[in-house]
Amino acid sequence: MTAAVFFGCTFIAFGPALSLFLFTIARDPLRVIFLIAGAFFWLVSLLLSSLVWFISVQISNKDSATQQKGLLIFGVVLSVLLQETFRFGYFKLLKKANEGLLALSQEETMPISIRQLAYVSGLGFGFMSGAFSVVNILADSVGPGTVGIHGDSQHYFLSSAFMTMAIILLHMFWGVVFFDACEKKRWWAVAIVVLSHLVISCLTFQNPQYVNSLVPTYVLLFLMGIWAFYCAGGSLRNLKLCLTCKDTDFLLANHRPR
Repeated sequence: MTAAVFFGCTFIAFGPALSLFLFTIARDPLRVIFLIAGAFFWLVSLLLSSLVWFISVQISNKDSATQQKGLLIFGVVLSVLLQETFRFGYFKLLKKANEGLLALSQEETMPISIRQLAYVSGLGFGFMSGAFSVVNILADSVGPGTVGIHGDSQHYFLSSAFMTMAIILLHMFWGVVFFDACEKKRWWAVAIVVLSHLVISCLTFQNPQYVNSLVPTYVLLFLMGIWAFYCAGGSLRNLKLCLTCKDTDFLLANHRPR
């Protein structure tokens, strides 16, 4: 493998999310802080699930392939449940923090809306999840070795990059839908987010049959994207106005003095 594979897969995996960060978050210090905090919450959830899984492996029968596979499935399910638990905890924390910021602010409105917090925290979860998902794969892509030399798929790195990109964007969409559901107490929507996260994680067990994992993942990504768009207050009308640069509220909100 060459450096071109490394940089190509990195660009595919993190390109869209990095663009969103640069254009919508990087210029606002408050958003950057909340994004880093979201990434930290995801990291803590991973630490706890890894600790439980490690202890479970140590006390299990390491010679039993069936038991080890069961522990792997258990680890995935536990990790997802802990991630969503920490997402809920982060939502509660942000609600309290936003109320504090409003009390300290000279303005009558909150300095950052709950919808913006949902987007920023979701992207923070996604960045950290994507980094841990693909960092070892990218390290292996520079060699030595040849992918598929024993008849395996030669699309391992490319498929991993596309899966990582989908996971990052899904975390962003899950964050928007999850926060909106908690705000409106729609617990059925929270359950759907958790279930869809479990489905996506379990689809990775289909690898190396990458079509069986990537196609359903991107179908779910498309559906969650539409749902998140409407949860964020979007509609076909304002989407059309935005694309044709006729949305005066959007233009004024994003105006910067030169």
